[in-house]
Amino acid sequence: MGDAGMAGRADTAALKRRLGSTGVWLGTSLASTTADENRRVAAEVERLGYTALWFGGDAAGTKEAFTQAALLLSATDRITVATGIASIWSRDAAAAASGADGLNDLSSGRFLLGLGVSHSPIVAARGQNYAKPYSAMRAYLDAMESVPYPAPLETPAPVVLAALRHRMLELARDRTAGAHPYFTTAEHTAKARGILGPEPVLAPEVAVVVDTDPERARTAARGFMATYLTLPNYTNNLRDLGWTDADFADGGSDALVDAIVPWGGPDAIAAAVRAHHEAGADHVCIQPVAPTAAEQLKALSALAPVLLH
Repeated sequence: MGDAGMAGRADTAALKRRLGSTGVWLGTSLASTTADENRRVAAEVERLGYTALWFGGDAAGTKEAFTQAALLLSATDRITVATGIASIWSRDAAAAASGADGLNDLSSGRFLLGLGVSHSPIVAARGQNYAKPYSAMRAYLDAMESVPYPAPLETPAPVVLAALRHRMLELARDRTAGAHPYFTTAEHTAKARGILGPEPVLAPEVAVVVDTDPERARTAARGFMATYLTLPNYTNNLRDLGWTDADFADGGSDALVDAIVPWGGPDAIAAAVRAHHEAGADHVCIQPVAPTAAEQLKALSALAPVLLH
């Protein structure tokens, strides 16, 4: 990968153009279905006009990130495929660097490597030590940048970090093409942009529920939020933004639910996505909260006319 961090920062304008303003983030629906179904979903996301497909990888119950990326790239022709995220604990830095550049090479520059430190309980379950995640990420990037790709390569695969708090956002700014925050708010997007500065890519994930019934929509949102509210990386970031333990109790306060998982009809969802753009996001990857891939695609189809104009 060579000087991947420098290359990523120098080409952020081109990466922003490739990503476009709005992409899609899919997790369980891809992990829990067959390769053939994954191909069908990816092709439909592309047909609808979305310009990037992010997928969850390397957590318990997901598919291996680089294998999944190759599958999704093979099913599409134009969109960027991005890991959200590939964990630094799942493969060594040399494998990550070579794999990312290989995927970028085979797809004519359509692969984006989102890297993250994952979460303490997940890493501990692997028998690994999560004691110094920031230092581990910094060392991992050092090691990646020392790995040359053996074949001619037009550009290295761009890298972004799953960064939430100040130090990791600074590392994303200084060493990669930008940041991919997850499970956060438009207020955080503004904070992240202030730390990153104008050039790095800022691509937050935003979960959405396409439903105008408040009780039903918030129930779906709380089901989505339940696991995340048990993970310190997310709750500590939310505390930095002024949320309290009272907001985390009982599945999340209405205010927290509405801030993290916007809901309503297409126009309301579009307004929530617009709030992230106005706060400084270059690209927002929306994650429809729905029990099946078919229902997620139905939501994405309903949203496309207002998000992709």
